[in-house]
Amino acid sequence: MDRQERYNSGLSGFFTMPEQNTIPKVGFVSLGCPKALVDSEQILTQLHAEGYETASSYDGADLVIVNTCGFIDAAVLESLDAIGEALAENGKVIVTGCLGAKKDGEGRDIVASVHPKVLAVTGPHAVGEVMQAVHANLPKPHNPFTDLVPPQGIRLTPRHYAYLKISEGCNHRCSFCIIPLMRGDLVSRPLAEVMLEAENLLKAGVKELLVVSQDTSAYGVDLRNRTGFWNGRPMRTHMTELCAALGELAEPYGAWVRLHYVYPYPHVDQVIPLMAEGRILPYLDVPLQHAHPDVLKRMKRPASGEKNLECIRAWRAACPELTIRSTFIAGFPGETEEEFEFLLDFLREAELDHVGCFAYSPVTGASANELPGALPDAVREERRARLMEVAEAVSAARLKRKVGSVMKVLVEEMTPEGGIGRSYADAPEIDGNVFLSQPTKISRRYKVSDIISARITGADGHDLWAEV
Repeated sequence: MDRQERYNSGLSGFFTMPEQNTIPKVGFVSLGCPKALVDSEQILTQLHAEGYETASSYDGADLVIVNTCGFIDAAVLESLDAIGEALAENGKVIVTGCLGAKKDGEGRDIVASVHPKVLAVTGPHAVGEVMQAVHANLPKPHNPFTDLVPPQGIRLTPRHYAYLKISEGCNHRCSFCIIPLMRGDLVSRPLAEVMLEAENLLKAGVKELLVVSQDTSAYGVDLRNRTGFWNGRPMRTHMTELCAALGELAEPYGAWVRLHYVYPYPHVDQVIPLMAEGRILPYLDVPLQHAHPDVLKRMKRPASGEKNLECIRAWRAACPELTIRSTFIAGFPGETEEEFEFLLDFLREAELDHVGCFAYSPVTGASANELPGALPDAVREERRARLMEVAEAVSAARLKRKVGSVMKVLVEEMTPEGGIGRSYADAPEIDGNVFLSQPTKISRRYKVSDIISARITGADGHDLWAEV
């Protein structure tokens, strides 16, 4: 299916609303990570609040907004291609997102230099700037106060889960990353604002809140953990207090709270008891990137591999049900075979449940480009494949241990065979699935968005099979 077909079908970042005559329509293409998805949701919410509608095709739109990604070279090319297609099919294009803030090796704006005919270019998390560009090229149809949107806003995810972005930007300066150059330093959202959004989402039927940011552990650091208020009571703007409050808020709804992008700071230890008590999901997404101290030093990462292993052991001792996901980079500049084997040994010892790996790819503007010892593409890719082979063997062994146990499963889809869901150990889109059998006469019927109990009957390297 090509991009136009996906546009027409409403998939992969193209979104539709009911059509009315004489109402200005905006096409929307959303690329990139969950943080960019939240930006898209906020822009769509504001468009809807002001009376605009989103078109179901390029030729049905008065203009098109493209929310881009600019993290790695492949994402840059995909974003530039999406912009070019929108210009060719429609002609009036506003660009936002990470690529909008990225410059080439000569300091020129990449988007403007490749596509000079775009109407406007903004960086990420720039709802106000995007709306100004929309107003300049497609005037508002009416007063925003006369057309209300749902309190939870316009969501691009399925009804039963939603991403909750708690901060923007990052204070780290990892040598392989240019996120701070595009998104800036850490800016935490006010605690009351985060809690209100979470409450509105739960009231709207969301069964899983996925907490995202560039660095979830650092939430509130930029605000010096100042006091905020929720339901009339004072609370520190701090990761641990936010997690406790979200767990308390979600409990009456029977909803899940899942943490992503958690750096292993010491205060994360205080969140583990919340997981052991069942107040938030026993799941941590910790982007470790490597294990060898020398490689981590070249990466300018905030923790050493030895400390990470100690943290993992302590977390699992406090919460045996804990699931840990992480991502790694294979073939970083200067990585020796010995350092890579050290990483493989770490994976075997840490027994991480879910692992993703990227072969190192140079990114324009990243300081890692200046490091000596660049490895050939073939070596990088070969090491990525070896790492994933080890990771899959570890994952398969851990999943096999779940056979015979009873787990809570969030139903995502109904099928002729029964259903497809996710356990508490699986985040949407990136982890595994649980394939459910048909309900029997003695088991209750289930539907999409139900959280049910299921006995695990089988496992492979990524997925589980279960009987209700």
